[in-house]
Amino acid sequence: MGKSSKPEQIRRINAAIGLIRKYGNQARVAKVLAAEYGISIRQAYRYINEAGAVDGEIPVPDQKVAFTVKLSQDLVVTLRQYAGQRGQTLSDAVSQALESFLFPKRERGKKENRET
Repeated sequence: MGKSSKPEQIRRINAAIGLIRKYGNQARVAKVLAAEYGISIRQAYRYINEAGAVDGEIPVPDQKVAFTVKLSQDLVVTLRQYAGQRGQTLSDAVSQALESFLFPKRERGKKENRET
């Protein structure tokens, strides 16, 4: 089995937080996590330890999807330079720019109700 995605890891940590509140017993929580997610007891304890290191549930980020757009060569060169100077991926730079353009009044990364 491959490595879990970041959203899936966060869901498992959040599940561990809820189970710790419910049962309080780490051994029981580990067994429930292992059974529910098809993971080893050892991995379940890793999620339990991560759950103990946070102050509450972690927001699950939106799932990212790929889509294709066509841009001018000059714009792509500029985008690559911009992202490289800031240590960002192209996806992060484009996401940041689009969020700033589409949602100028909200803080970056914060969700709000979007009516279409």
